[in-house]
Amino acid sequence: MTQSPDEARFARLEARVEAAATAATAAATDAAAARYLAAAHDRDIADLGVKVNACRAAIDGLGERTRARFDEMDRRFERVDARFDRVDARFERLEVKVDAGFAVMDAKFAEYDQGFAAMRHGFDQTAAGFARIEQLLTARDDDR
Repeated sequence: MTQSPDEARFARLEARVEAAATAATAAATDAAAARYLAAAHDRDIADLGVKVNACRAAIDGLGERTRARFDEMDRRFERVDARFDRVDARFERLEVKVDAGFAVMDAKFAEYDQGFAAMRHGFDQTAAGFARIEQLLTARDDDR
């Protein structure tokens, strides 16, 4: 059986329509898959945004706690610095007293040195007097 040219043409047209329908079905399937993937992508992006916001909030909270701790540490160091300033002032007053005490001691030692020098001079004069007496006694004994 031979087909008429119209039948052959009609068969080719049916094949093309069937191919177009298959392509349309494939396109619709692809479009549905694309919509599904896009929706999944949107959910993933939204989940990522939630996670990023949670991380940002945690980091901000950590920063606030850290800043509060550093502020407290600064206050404590200020108190320690104030105490050291008071201790330094006390040591400076003590140093002034010690220096004054050493000045008094130095003055007293100078007085003692002068006293010892005067005593030494007196002893030297006494020794010279005894030496002169000895000379006189020796000279008198020699004359006799």
